[in-house]
Amino acid sequence: MNVAFLLLNGTEAVHAAADTVHVAAVHEGGSQEIAKYLLEHVQDSHHLDLPGMTVELPHFAPVQFLGMSFDMSITKHVVFLWLAALLLIIALGIVAFQNSRRKVPRGFGNLTEVFIVFIRDEIALPNMGPGGMRYMPYLLTTFFFILLMNLLGLFPYGSSATANVNVTAGLAIIAFVMIQASSIRSQGVKHYLAHMTGGVHWALWVIMIPIEILGLFTKPFALCIRLFANMSGGHLVLLFLLGLIFILAQVPATASGVWYISPVPVLFAVALNLLEIFVAFLQAYVFTMLTSLFMGLGMQQESHSEKELH
Repeated sequence: MNVAFLLLNGTEAVHAAADTVHVAAVHEGGSQEIAKYLLEHVQDSHHLDLPGMTVELPHFAPVQFLGMSFDMSITKHVVFLWLAALLLIIALGIVAFQNSRRKVPRGFGNLTEVFIVFIRDEIALPNMGPGGMRYMPYLLTTFFFILLMNLLGLFPYGSSATANVNVTAGLAIIAFVMIQASSIRSQGVKHYLAHMTGGVHWALWVIMIPIEILGLFTKPFALCIRLFANMSGGHLVLLFLLGLIFILAQVPATASGVWYISPVPVLFAVALNLLEIFVAFLQAYVFTMLTSLFMGLGMQQESHSEKELH
């Protein structure tokens, strides 16, 4: 239900959360500041809020293509997506250079190797077999890129690009291409297309082929919505927890004691904010693990068919 709500409402859910806190405010501007601070981490905009200043981002005229309008303007999420890519290239480039000159990695290089070994031994090899080693660069890039985008939203004036469904959809499209490419490479075009029939009698192909094709798209769709919903939901919960202070201040029975009650939602908000750090790592892991799992199912399909024949 939560995933469906976020999918159907998108940014409207974010605006509705801000409106809820704004209506419940006792002091003018009090809830607006809280809503603005929290929603800036997930809500896209055409400006960047920096300490003491606001930077307007370039805005371009929409591009018309096949009767559709595409806005190619640079937004805040695009900037933080580029920033994550730049930081990733610089940081891992330095790690690769240092580790190539040392037999035993140290410091940040050692920490990075821990993640690399974990993805290799706990994700790639169990889900994809020995053939998964050739896809390690893609899996590592996916994991570190999503992780860094998630973490950037936890810093002041930062923003989580993964809270934008367009970003997660882009990641899911790349995963879709990799899933199909790995399956075709492992099985061959003939076996790949034969798999679309589900191995049933030709009279049932009219039923099985649409189902199999639909199944190809449900996997990346689930990856897209899962990441988007989890990265958006945490900040919305934080907003409602802090907005509870202003809601209680309007209730006559609790208005006088709101300052005694307010530490409770604040403590919950602090605990949830710490939990967001864990969620940032968890969602990067889940996206990478499920992608490797879907790739592995297609890569191992041929071996399963051969065993059944024997």
